[in-house]
Amino acid sequence: MSMIEKTVIRSEQSVLATNKVLRNTYALLSMTLIFSAVCAGAAIVFNLPPMGMVVTMVGYFGLLFLTTRFSNSGLGLLFVFALTGFMGLTLGPIINMYLSIPNGEQVVMTAMGGTGIIFLGLSGYVLTTRKDFSFIGGFLMVGILVAFLAGIASVFLNLPGLSLAVSAMFVLLMSGLILYQTSEIIHGGETNYILATVTLFVSIYNLFLSLLQLLGVMGDE
Repeated sequence: MSMIEKTVIRSEQSVLATNKVLRNTYALLSMTLIFSAVCAGAAIVFNLPPMGMVVTMVGYFGLLFLTTRFSNSGLGLLFVFALTGFMGLTLGPIINMYLSIPNGEQVVMTAMGGTGIIFLGLSGYVLTTRKDFSFIGGFLMVGILVAFLAGIASVFLNLPGLSLAVSAMFVLLMSGLILYQTSEIIHGGETNYILATVTLFVSIYNLFLSLLQLLGVMGDE
């Protein structure tokens, strides 16, 4: 077998592997979104109270660690659903709060629709153009850390203006993370569909929450 033939075979195998990761990621992402929505709906129906920052943080980072730790085994799938289900339960009381304000249903539905449009639009753009967004990885890491710390500060210091600024930052950062993660999948930078699913799910979750807060303020005004 010639060198050219070997190169062609390796290229075809690489494309097949990338397509498999892409298919598995979007299939798992769809299932986790549905499962999380069911959990959020249950929290709304049973009017569950907010879990509090400490419980939320411990639950989120604990399950995220376990998901990452077992991402190469069957247990990884179990922890993915545990993580996304938990996030759905934390989302339910927040949605309930917005549903209680005037035009709350419209705010929630608009945030949900906006999240869907942004995700599909950005993913479609990367899949169509196959542009490489790996260069924004470092910026996103720093930006998310800064926004996360600023968000915590806005809670403890009771600064609504800072909280809104953080929401606006997260809309941009999560949009960038969707571009980055999708690019990593199609260019072979991410070969684990469980980790890819978690990243995209967290991006969608935070994007929805940020839009919800921004639209809630505008609706209130």
